[in-house]
Amino acid sequence: MSASVDDGHSSWGAEFEVFLSFRGPDTRRSFTDNLYHSLVRAGIRVFRDNEEIRQGEKIGDELLHAIKSSKIYLPIFSRDYASSVWCLRELTHMVECSSKAKDKMILPIFYDVDPDDVKLRTPLYLDALEKHEEKFGRDVPQWKEALTEVARIRGLGLKDKG
Repeated sequence: MSASVDDGHSSWGAEFEVFLSFRGPDTRRSFTDNLYHSLVRAGIRVFRDNEEIRQGEKIGDELLHAIKSSKIYLPIFSRDYASSVWCLRELTHMVECSSKAKDKMILPIFYDVDPDDVKLRTPLYLDALEKHEEKFGRDVPQWKEALTEVARIRGLGLKDKG
């Protein structure tokens, strides 16, 4: 399920202005909810995925369309982001879309992680990717590439205040 605000302005030519990518159990009920509601109150059309309705293992057409039709991507890197195959697939698709279109932008948020974790310089994300090797081995190299590429973008660092 997605939620969006559409105020009738389609000057961007995109269905969504912002696509949020996040690991639900890490940030859904805290930071991501607050960010989402703030953006919506500002009149911004936001796609926020409902992870609970996902079926199967392939990234859904609706999700691919939402990523492709968004202009700004906000991956919220949290401690368990890389443990989610869905998050890694979303991120890879964001990188592909932004490399093909100059009007798309990725703005990473490092929530309780350091960019070095996402650049695979620490065990945090490396261990998560290692666990994916057996089942998703051929996808892991592109996930690593997407993580390290996005982590090179200057983003917003936030620490959980508890």
